[in-house]
Amino acid sequence: MTFPDTPASVERQAATPRPARPLDLWLLGAALCLLGGGTVIVYSSSAVFATQHKGDDLFFLKRHLVYLAAGSVALLVGARIHYQTWRRWAHLALVGAVGALAGVLVLGARINGATRWFRLGPASFQPAELAKLALVLYLAYSLAKKSEKVKSFTVGFLPHLAIAGVMMALLLKQPDLGNAVILGATAMVVLFVAGAKVSYMLLALMAAAPAIYYMIVGTAWRMQRMLAYFDPWEHRHSRAGYQITESLISIGSGGMWGLGLGEGKQKLFFLPEAHNDFIAASLGEELGLVGLSLLLLLCLTIVVRGVRAAMGARDPFGMYLAFGLTSLFGMQTLVNLGVVMGLLPAKGLPLPLVSYGGTSLVFYMFSLGVLLNIGMRAEPTPAAPRARGLLPTREAMARRRRRALGPALFAKE
Repeated sequence: MTFPDTPASVERQAATPRPARPLDLWLLGAALCLLGGGTVIVYSSSAVFATQHKGDDLFFLKRHLVYLAAGSVALLVGARIHYQTWRRWAHLALVGAVGALAGVLVLGARINGATRWFRLGPASFQPAELAKLALVLYLAYSLAKKSEKVKSFTVGFLPHLAIAGVMMALLLKQPDLGNAVILGATAMVVLFVAGAKVSYMLLALMAAAPAIYYMIVGTAWRMQRMLAYFDPWEHRHSRAGYQITESLISIGSGGMWGLGLGEGKQKLFFLPEAHNDFIAASLGEELGLVGLSLLLLLCLTIVVRGVRAAMGARDPFGMYLAFGLTSLFGMQTLVNLGVVMGLLPAKGLPLPLVSYGGTSLVFYMFSLGVLLNIGMRAEPTPAAPRARGLLPTREAMARRRRRALGPALFAKE
């Protein structure tokens, strides 16, 4: 008697009621610490700016709390609804995201030279955040459905890369190179985890290299940012190098223990985006190296627990979804902190769960809720899917059934 491991059979196994695991308090606790600490730093770094430009030192804090409340609802929705439910929304979310990315180029508001937001009265909506979530959801659904065909170039690799490429092209038209890079890198991570050949990925990177070179060298302001990255102090009086140098001054001023909460000086109209993209620099100035180390530890905790949820998922869809969501959080955190510390060229990306609220905060809180749900519904035994496997082999599953049901049921006829 044999039990072929078809996608349908795996899906039925995933839907079978099993004992739920307890809530991942490490993941939830780390997220709550980042959200709480981020709220405090948002107020500390924005109060002076808000007083000068808005006439209310609580202006940004109030708005941040509204987004935080919306994000809390999103987190509860993601944690309470079974993650398998989102399979049905994969195609609709993808179509909606592509439509929103195209629509914002026509109907979006132009801010600081970029068209990335829909203005909705006092609020705004950034389609790039929906696009990242939608792509991860679609990749998880499609790769789980195609199963062993993932290793095929024409079936498992090229179509998924093409969809990611369309979304990246729309992001670059805004222009938004930072989110385009995050989206493309996340797609590569999910494809790698699903078992796509590394040679295909290297070929795709080689094909994209000339386009990346042209976008940098052929665009004056991007080239200036690149030059400022290599020598920020030489370009500190230009717009390209000003942000990086002021960020480095902020972190350096904090020393080991920081100047004290609320005592930072760079937020006095020296450091741009002190409550948003460069909030880590404000944190480093006021809480020092100790505060930044704690921030890194909390972010690392979320990444580790997200990978744990992925490795313990009971089906391919849950595993790919958890890996994708964790990759989004981890890579955006690395890029943001890399820019703040001068390790990467300047890019306008907020620090997940910490920066001043908006679309990013709500979508990342929803992603955390989904990760919590996957973790609670993971396989209660150590026999979890393995990376690059990523499901146990048929032989391993057969051995597991023999142990559970007894060898007599598997005797040859």
